[in-house]
Amino acid sequence: MTDMTNSDVRERVDRPGRIGGAAYDLVAAKLMRPLARPGTIRRSSLIERLAKDNSHPIVSVVAPAGYGKTTLLSQWAEADDQAFAWLSMDEADNDPKVLLAYVAEALDAVEPVGQRVFDALSSRSSSVPGSVVPRLSNAFASFTSPVTLVLDDVHLLHNQEGQAALSVLADHVPLGSRLVFAGRDQPPVRTARLRAAGQILEIGPGDLSLTSQEAFGLLRAAEVRLGEDELAELHRRTEGWAAGLYLAALYLREGGSLPGMAASFGGDDRFISEYVESEFLARISRRQRAFLTRTAVLERMSGPLCEAVLDLPGAGAVLAELASSNLLLVPLDRRGQWYRYHHLFRDMLRAELERVEPGLVPELRRRAAGWCQRHDLPEDALEYSMAAGDVEAAARLIDGLCVPTYNQARITTLQRWLRWLDDRGGIEGHLTAAVFASILAAASGRPAEAERWADAVDRLDQDASRPADPAGEPRAIMLRYTLCRDGVEQMRADADEAVHRFAAVGKSPPTVPTAQGIARVLCGDLDGGDAFLEEAVRIGDRGAPDVLVSALSQRALVAMDRHRWDQAEALASQARSVLQRAGIEKDALLCAVQARVAVHRGDIAAARRELLSAHELRPVLTYAIPHLSIQFRIELIRVHVAISDLAGARTLMREVDELLKRRPKMGVLVDEADELRARLSRERGSGGPRASTLTAAELRLLPLLATHMSFPEIAGERFVSPHTVKSQAMSIYRKLGVSSRHQAVTRSRELGLLDG
Repeated sequence: MTDMTNSDVRERVDRPGRIGGAAYDLVAAKLMRPLARPGTIRRSSLIERLAKDNSHPIVSVVAPAGYGKTTLLSQWAEADDQAFAWLSMDEADNDPKVLLAYVAEALDAVEPVGQRVFDALSSRSSSVPGSVVPRLSNAFASFTSPVTLVLDDVHLLHNQEGQAALSVLADHVPLGSRLVFAGRDQPPVRTARLRAAGQILEIGPGDLSLTSQEAFGLLRAAEVRLGEDELAELHRRTEGWAAGLYLAALYLREGGSLPGMAASFGGDDRFISEYVESEFLARISRRQRAFLTRTAVLERMSGPLCEAVLDLPGAGAVLAELASSNLLLVPLDRRGQWYRYHHLFRDMLRAELERVEPGLVPELRRRAAGWCQRHDLPEDALEYSMAAGDVEAAARLIDGLCVPTYNQARITTLQRWLRWLDDRGGIEGHLTAAVFASILAAASGRPAEAERWADAVDRLDQDASRPADPAGEPRAIMLRYTLCRDGVEQMRADADEAVHRFAAVGKSPPTVPTAQGIARVLCGDLDGGDAFLEEAVRIGDRGAPDVLVSALSQRALVAMDRHRWDQAEALASQARSVLQRAGIEKDALLCAVQARVAVHRGDIAAARRELLSAHELRPVLTYAIPHLSIQFRIELIRVHVAISDLAGARTLMREVDELLKRRPKMGVLVDEADELRARLSRERGSGGPRASTLTAAELRLLPLLATHMSFPEIAGERFVSPHTVKSQAMSIYRKLGVSSRHQAVTRSRELGLLDG
């Protein structure tokens, strides 16, 4: 954390100061309402409209850059007695858990949203649509105090899961409260439906254009005097566009004449680009011009950061001068220390820098990265390093950020960094980054990718010339354990070795005793395995509830093998409680365990419900996690046989056989599979096609059928041929007893195979 006496670019938010057991630094400035700057024109009629017309729970403020969207909303908040919660969005919010953490924090500052929301946000295994969104939406819907939640710059959000989350949130606005979307594009809500229901108030460019009187007020505040005819001409040329009027005021104040202004003066970015290049920058001092264009590489600016990036003592004074002389800078704190450029101006200044000094841009970004590193802002340093194309510096930073980012459940953010590094060939030489690339691929059902990075890890592990990496090496061993490419005996040896390697760096993660227990059970040592699993349960989750659930589920299976069904049911119940507290919607192996428990007590309906949940998770369980993927399917086969669904059992048996071809040395699982295969060969009948016979590939396709993507587009998304997609879709229709894509989606939702 940066020293707060020197910088407040990141002020730690008190709640939840820690998420997932690690510091989760929210950028406090993003949760602060921007200040209404002196000299801005008060939009009285629009403010009155917003304040009085409270019958619409959703407000949409959409216009191109420079129309004063943020200024209007800030003035409204200043004038209104109602509480306002604010989030200024940026590219980092394309991680849905990051986005929703900010939304939760913004709302929590008005009225507590409850610990369960933050528990779900902090869990690596919690589902955003299944746990985080329902908890946050319910908390918002139950607010007793009216609040206006403003989401500014929402056009920067392109992550589909994040957009869907905001759409759901829009359906849960409590009576008297408002949800405001401000940006350059239509918000991610069902606008047509909201419009038809009279639930949305829409403000567009026509509403935001300044009137002649407001334009006069803006020029007067800028100390520019024009005659009535000149003012009318300027207003006509700018079409009331606030940014154009403001730049015109700067131009005129510096001695320019109205006839000399560009004939193309109008409300578009092209004018700004031409004007900034040909007029504004040409009329200011060389020192100011260099400052403006070169600092445009920065996301946020402070005096010390500008001095370091520009190698210019006294840059802080230039920043202060600019802040007091015009509205190009947006303050980010109440101390006058941190600023950013208005987005539109920054884009144009950057374009000018690229035109005039293109070779300087990477160096400026590298300097910014260095300053951020020295001031304990590693993520900012990483983003600047990536922007500079500095692959090696970015790789070193990612190595250090993998663990905390993973522990904070910001999986999408970590995947973005690793993809960037992979695209530039930067992962190969970095052990920790390669380990996490493989882990994330394995966990998301991309086994070939997981294998590719596991191979890279093996090469690094065997490279004697590589610098030692005491923190990364035990994780490499645990990756080898997970992929189990050399059988369960090696798996047990890897788990035992990991204990010593972690101990050497002063760590004892709860994954290790769980791994030791599972490996021993798979090797046929039930007593030894259960002892380690019992120890893992005694330790608790230590911020990893999914690991505790795994230990409890494995112990339940051991209890079943010993015919201790009461103990198995108690352990399963304990695991379910852990899931619920952590906001994790479901766990694959626990679903299988609970299905078996339900069958044993004769509750077939409950067993079928658990089977549906289990099958929904089946596609991500591949040969990249072979012990769990095979064990999970074997338990499901037993349930399907018990409820006389032989077709479903045989579908799963074929998948087990495919997994065992890739990973043949799986200990007791091989014997269990042989026994079940023999039993199925003796059984007669199948019951015909049904939902339970959907293959893992077909289950992966189901969510994409619910989108507007065509079969060729789906094929491109999944890297298969359109013919394969069509064949799988036809098979899905047959097994669900439907004849169209729409019917398949509807039936899947009825069965619980799809959300919605």
